[in-house]
Amino acid sequence: MNKLLIFVNNLLVRLRRRRCRPDQLLLLFSSCLQRSQCDCNLADDLRRCRRCGQCDVCRFIALGEELGVHVFRAAGGRLAAQRAADPAIKAVVAVACGKELSAGIKALFPKAVLVQEIGTPNGPCKDTVVDFDAVRRAVEYFIR
Repeated sequence: MNKLLIFVNNLLVRLRRRRCRPDQLLLLFSSCLQRSQCDCNLADDLRRCRRCGQCDVCRFIALGEELGVHVFRAAGGRLAAQRAADPAIKAVVAVACGKELSAGIKALFPKAVLVQEIGTPNGPCKDTVVDFDAVRRAVEYFIR
């Protein structure tokens, strides 16, 4: 059911052709994309990332800097939804597991939310991966 909701949501968001300025876009990603062996505490500040390249966190930060979008690492669904519900945010690109994405789509409706599901090669919530090119395309979709 989660995959169907994600597919339909992404299709409908793209059909609506909503655009926004970079400062109105939130790029939101799950904390499980940070390498489990990393000793950087990124809970409050992404600037603490050493950008070692061993996980995708540095790529999210670099994309935010390059395109001027807000980037937020979410430690939980409730915190993510709260941040994304800010009236200054007009669109969201969210990267997380299917369960969290489905809940986020419902919580933020009717806000435009493009989502990208993570892969879990090491089991749930640990050293997850994402198709970063798809994330970049989603961000560029909103701000072009």
